[in-house]
Amino acid sequence: MLCSKTTQKLSLITESLSRSYDDRFGVNYTNKDNLPRRSEIVSVTEKLLELLFPGFDQRFRGEVDTEEIVELCFSELTSQICRALHRYGSAEHVCECGESARCEEAAFTLLSKLPQVREMLKADVQAAYIGDPAAASCDEVILSYPGLKAVAIQRLAHILYEEKIPLIPRMMTEYAHSATGIDIHPGARIGKGFFIDHGTGVVIGETAVLGEKVRIYQGVTLGAVSFPKDACGALIKGQKRHPTIGNNVTIYSGASVLGDITIGDNSVIGGNVWLTESLPAGTKITAAMPENRKKFNGQSK
Repeated sequence: MLCSKTTQKLSLITESLSRSYDDRFGVNYTNKDNLPRRSEIVSVTEKLLELLFPGFDQRFRGEVDTEEIVELCFSELTSQICRALHRYGSAEHVCECGESARCEEAAFTLLSKLPQVREMLKADVQAAYIGDPAAASCDEVILSYPGLKAVAIQRLAHILYEEKIPLIPRMMTEYAHSATGIDIHPGARIGKGFFIDHGTGVVIGETAVLGEKVRIYQGVTLGAVSFPKDACGALIKGQKRHPTIGNNVTIYSGASVLGDITIGDNSVIGGNVWLTESLPAGTKITAAMPENRKKFNGQSK
């Protein structure tokens, strides 16, 4: 039992907190406008990964029952999509019972594209195996490479992003971000045969477009160099502000490629390069070599 003095202090804290909730900012009450649940988005994302590479995570005991998992994914996706649309979608898309044709349509669209996503990921796995001398097998890539997990989730989230489903695509890719250290916005368009080597610290922005057989290393940023504003000073959203990367491009560690620029096919961008201008096809660009200074008896030469 708490003493009366402690209880009184805690009551004051509770009252103060409750008053701060009055404006509803950052508050998610359990009513019809309740937001999608993080735990359920993670759960359905992992089920979708199981459908892409069945048996690799051994999430389900025994032989994988594909039909059962597809049905579970449909049910869970529909429920969470409806939550998102109730909060941020158009009113005509959601009916009184909490389900809608729009929600089911988006879930069907994602599930129907899983075979296409699998084909894309097969090319991604092959690119990693061929491109990394440390990769002993394609199975090793699927089991252990964080870049593949991040790209697999982004490819799934991108489908919902294209369907204009709010919240959920970003929740999926931020789950991948927290699990892998790789931050790929669901809006980015990425061609097949994509390989992120090592991966930690990679950032790919919303309007980035990557061609086929692109390889990038740890610490690479495909970002924006500036953010256009309207007459009132507010950021203008939705404009192209990230790079377009051609086919067969390699970008080495620590490079920053910024703005709505185009990197031509078969180009190579060296480590630690800061690039804000377009490059024609076949270009190789490197950062200036650091000055080599040696010290002898405390004096630099």
